[in-house]
Parts: sequence; C-alpha cells; structure tokens
Amino acid sequence: MILPEDRWWAAEPKWRAAEEYGFDHAWTYDHLGWRSLVDGPWFSAVPTLTAAAMVTSRIRLGTFVASPNFRHPVPFTREITTLDDLSDGRFVLGVGSGGGGYDVEVFGRRELSARQRADRFAEFVEALDGLLRTDGFDYSGEHYTAHGARNLPGPVQRPRPPFLIAANGPRGMKLATRFGDGWVTNGKPADSQDGWWRSVRELKERFEAGLAEAGRDPAGVHRYLSLDSAPVFSLSSVDAFAEAAGRAGELGFTDVVAHWPRSEPPYCGHESVLEQVADELLPTLRER
Repeated sequence: MILPEDRWWAAEPKWRAAEEYGFDHAWTYDHLGWRSLVDGPWFSAVPTLTAAAMVTSRIRLGTFVASPNFRHPVPFTREITTLDDLSDGRFVLGVGSGGGGYDVEVFGRRELSARQRADRFAEFVEALDGLLRTDGFDYSGEHYTAHGARNLPGPVQRPRPPFLIAANGPRGMKLATRFGDGWVTNGKPADSQDGWWRSVRELKERFEAGLAEAGRDPAGVHRYLSLDSAPVFSLSSVDAFAEAAGRAGELGFTDVVAHWPRSEPPYCGHESVLEQVADELLPTLRER
C-alpha cells in the first residue's frame, strides 16, 4: 500500500521498487482526503495508478478501495477501462461501501446510515459489473441510473477486471460472494493483537460460510487481509511481519497487504525493514 501523498518524483521510486522487490500487487487509497492526513498533501488514485502503470510491467495495481462516496458507476467505468488498458490487464478494482469523514463532509452532505450505505454499495457493485461487461447497458436503481451506457472497446481483462470487495458485514459479504473475485477485510477494532486476530478469524469463517451457501468454490476466490488495522504495524520489524503473514496463512488468507513505512504516524517505520522482508521473507512465503 503506497499512500498517494508524495509528489511523483518521490512516489515513482516506490512503485518501481514494489515491483522490483517481487511483490504481487501494489495499491493506493481512493479518497479525497484521509483521516489524520487530511490536512496534508494528497493526490488522486486513478492518475496515480495510471502513472504507476507506465513505470511497471508485471505487478498488479489497484484501488484500496474505491467507494460510492464521490463516484458514479458510468464515468468510473471509463476510468477503469482506461486503467486496465494502460496497465495491459493488470488492474484490480478494490471497492468498498464508503464511510464518513472528509469524503462526505467536503460535499456538505448528511452522512448516510449503515443501511443506506449498504443499499448504495449494492447498486454501485451491480452497476459496475454490468457496465464493464455489457455495451449499451441499462441500469435503474434508487441511487444510480444508466441508459444505453457504452463501454467500447471494453476492458483488456475479460469479462471485466477482477473485483476485490471489502466487507465485514453480512450484506457486504453477500456481495463479495456474488461478485467478488476476491474479498478483503481489515478485521475489527481491538485493543490487543490477540483480540484483533480473533475478529479476523470470525470474519473469515463467516465469509467461508457465505461462499458455501452461495455454492462458490473457495479456491476460486482470493482472500486478502489488510494487516495494518491491527494494534501493531506489520512492518515495524521483520519478525512482526513474519508473524502476521504466518498467522494470515494459517487462517487461509491467500494475500496480505501492508503499508509502505512512513517517517511518522500512521504506519511509522523504516524502509530497511521493507527491504529485508522482500529479500528474506518473500521467497519463503511463495514456497508455502
């Protein structure tokens, strides 16, 4: 995870390095401003990923995660299609329901209830799925409509780029089992590492049950864990990352995501740890 906070002369080496280190995927946040960093520099996700696609050739690139807070499926479909083309089929659409904070407040809107956000999220995912698959697509919902929406030439990846759906609640998980090529969770807030890992286990078991109920093969759906919602930053040390990645693997997660270390909170750490992880741990993780 590379936060979109640096001017490109400083950000470009990170995206290049993520590929050179051997990581499978690299992501950036899709917000207008984010939490404690809202008063600092911040850049847009889609142009950032476009630039990253131009300086890499192998690594998959994605939003972590796009939300309906400030996006409409019709123009966003064009952006996704363009990103997929420029990256030669390496784009992954990470998508979530969207919460509160600056992304809502900046428009002067009243914050939606959890149920309203879930309703809007369902429409957002359904519409994006149809728009990316079908030229001349029609959609009619409470939050979004589309009339004869064109999508030519269509994405490079067929029938569409993979969806990585962020969900902790039952309705979001149901969407993930229906539309998701992957599911991602950040666990639930906890005061201790053990408490956080218990929440991760519970969420993962709930998702697995949803896959079984939907009749989907678990082997066909990747399960991602965002490690840094835990009380301990995963790249605070090589041992911390090894333990976190190991526990995730034991729980059946196929992929983990960690944040590029920053010089100050959040995600305060040293890039030397990231380099050690890439050099010493990545090869062993791939063998598992």
